[in-house]
Amino acid sequence: MTKRIAALAFIFICTTVAWMILGSTIFARTYSLEPGLKSKLASTWGAPQEQLPPSASYDHVTTVEAWDDRTHTLKRELKTNQVPLGLQSTRIDVKLDLEHRQKGLLWYSTYTVQFAGDYDFTNYSNEEQLVSFKLTFPAEQAVYGDMFMSADGQPIAFVNQGNGVVGSAHVPAGKVVRLRTGYISHGLDSWHYKFGENVSQIRDFTLVMHTNFPDIDFPDNTLSPTKKAQTTKGWDLTWNYKALVSGFQIGMAMPEKLQPGPLAGQISYFAPVSLFFFFFIMFIITAIRGIDLHPMNYFFLAGAFFAFHLLMAYLVDHISIHVAFVICSIVSIFLVVSYLRLVVGIRFAAVEAGLAQLVYLVLFSYAFFFKGFTGLAITIGSILTLFVVMQMTGRIRWEEKFARFNSSTNVPA
Repeated sequence: MTKRIAALAFIFICTTVAWMILGSTIFARTYSLEPGLKSKLASTWGAPQEQLPPSASYDHVTTVEAWDDRTHTLKRELKTNQVPLGLQSTRIDVKLDLEHRQKGLLWYSTYTVQFAGDYDFTNYSNEEQLVSFKLTFPAEQAVYGDMFMSADGQPIAFVNQGNGVVGSAHVPAGKVVRLRTGYISHGLDSWHYKFGENVSQIRDFTLVMHTNFPDIDFPDNTLSPTKKAQTTKGWDLTWNYKALVSGFQIGMAMPEKLQPGPLAGQISYFAPVSLFFFFFIMFIITAIRGIDLHPMNYFFLAGAFFAFHLLMAYLVDHISIHVAFVICSIVSIFLVVSYLRLVVGIRFAAVEAGLAQLVYLVLFSYAFFFKGFTGLAITIGSILTLFVVMQMTGRIRWEEKFARFNSSTNVPA
């Protein structure tokens, strides 16, 4: 019996090493190419976006006098200063449409954003001014379609300037001008609206965000909405402030899809626990019922378990992770049942072995699909296993059982 247990331990250790190598390979395939894949996706689709409010200003020309000691004359020079207009109120409507895209073994959260904003600026000067409006792009790696800009309902021409667009319109003295601007663009991972570079004062501000996804998440250092309403597809979120001084932003982190590469790697790293429970149950059942399973039989059972993870490692980047999981489960269970049918019999193979593999390989591995509940599910399963085995073996005299088992296995053929 001691040699048999030592052989099982050796098979278990060798299979564990193989799983560690497989898991490391999966993570290497996942993350070694990830920076390049993400950069390539950003160059074709878009990068994370951070929108700033537009600015409005006009040129104020003043005459500066300076005494020239060389010519003993008074020189006059014209100096131009930019005078900003105060932002009085903001009304923004943002629509975020999420669409996941797969590159390699990872899914990326890409989205389409429809942005429209009304901004009221006041000309406090005593004269009519030619005011320049500038809207800074939220990201350099992006495409902006249906861009528009208008002042008090009248379209104004705009040109690209640096990292944004600039347009101008005449604003009468002491009047409020409403700038309306917007676009359709594409981004990646997150969208932010930033009030300013540092701590900013906000007055009469309203931002309404519409999402087509229910799993909303607000990044760190962002403001929570003041009003939320769930829709059939997602949420309508509102940020409304009459007066606010804050260095925080408004932001939305796009929900991530279940990642095939990291999930397959985690399941591979966890596989030795699964195999340990399976070997333990098989050892107890065969010892109780007097079934002789040679270590070579356990070796092939371990190979069937390893086939589950090996097949999954190279299926997940071609088909859905859920479909791959089902296929791998069927293949592995078929290997075990069809093999033990020949070794022991169809009833033991289909009932005891098949059910044990379903619980400790399939269900334990499927627990990784539920983020945050994996450890709890495995713990509950382990405790239930311990309870069942204790109840099954409570009246067994192990010394007598092993003595009879050794005598039966040492009989010459």
